[in-house]
Amino acid sequence: MGNLFCCVQVDQSTVAIKERFGKFDDVLEPGCHFLPWCLGSQLAGNLTLRLQQLDVRCETKTKDNVFVNVVASVQYRALAEKAYDGFYKLSNPRTQIQAYVFDVIRASVPKLDLDDAFEQKNDIAKAVEDELEKAMSAYGYEIVQTLIVDIEPDEHVKRAMNEINAAARMRVAANEKAEAEKIIQIKRAEGEAESKYLSGVGIARQRQAIVDGLRDSVLGFSVNVPGTTAKDVLDMVLITQYFDTMKEIGAASKSSSVFIPHGPGAVRDIATQIRDGLLQASHPQ
Repeated sequence: MGNLFCCVQVDQSTVAIKERFGKFDDVLEPGCHFLPWCLGSQLAGNLTLRLQQLDVRCETKTKDNVFVNVVASVQYRALAEKAYDGFYKLSNPRTQIQAYVFDVIRASVPKLDLDDAFEQKNDIAKAVEDELEKAMSAYGYEIVQTLIVDIEPDEHVKRAMNEINAAARMRVAANEKAEAEKIIQIKRAEGEAESKYLSGVGIARQRQAIVDGLRDSVLGFSVNVPGTTAKDVLDMVLITQYFDTMKEIGAASKSSSVFIPHGPGAVRDIATQIRDGLLQASHPQ
């Protein structure tokens, strides 16, 4: 209907290329325009000004001979003031952009090891963007942003990298576990040493108390019973303790006992042995 009345509509964010007898005549902005087709005027086509995105997947090789797929996203748009260049100088902008992306990525990534490629994604994206901006500006296109969204090594390489990472973490965990066990053993040894030391101090104090008690008993008995010597009192005390021990052994129903000669004649030998031991223990070295 518009063509019948020589009128055309140009949508928003779009420009139309007007030709007259096949030659460029004008760039039509969004809105309604008079187009006298009877005088040779016609629309050659439309050019969108909207932001567009092109995802490019490029296979290349790193410096350490690992094949990777690099995925780049290029955001671009046509410039209204350069609509003539964008429409007439470039037949397929997406193919042109893809070619430049391939060229830059395959020139940059082979200079880097795989780990460096992951770390320097921004540098690769900047190199792609600079090259595209320089090349596409001559065709009336603006490169808004370029992103390296993914670097995908071969599946076997990824599995190997995961295994290396897992092995490294297991090694760190084993070291930490060994250090923890070492600390536990050290603390246990320190505790045992402290326990034995305190036990020895306790036994020494116990024996000192026994000796002090025996000494006080002997002195008190000698004073209260005239004519007795310290040796007689000590023999009597040892005999009393001997029979108390025999009584306790007999009273215990499940005790493990070692029987030694305990007749009346053996009591004197026991007393002599105990007394000699006490005298040797108290004798200064």
